[in-house]
Amino acid sequence: MMSKEIISKQRQKLMLLYLGNASLESHTIAWSIYDGTGEYEYEAKGTPEPPYASVLEAMRDGWRVIQLPVLQAPEKGREYETNYLKYEVALEKIEECYE
Repeated sequence: MMSKEIISKQRQKLMLLYLGNASLESHTIAWSIYDGTGEYEYEAKGTPEPPYASVLEAMRDGWRVIQLPVLQAPEKGREYETNYLKYEVALEKIEECYE
């Protein structure tokens, strides 16, 4: 009898954290997770608690920052208007999957 070979495949998880300001220690105010491993199902309605309080906390858990927000000064006269969440940080984590 032949032994089954365990095939290891790496899968990527992506997480977008939206912060209150540009600091990586700033509190998470919104988030999205896309899990290539299939272990986590993201629900658009969200959960009350973010997966990490800050980007720094996620980095300490093994997430790698792959994109930082581009900082832009507000247009003159629009300094106090609300708009889209502009402090978006993209993170990734590579995990082993066994099939």
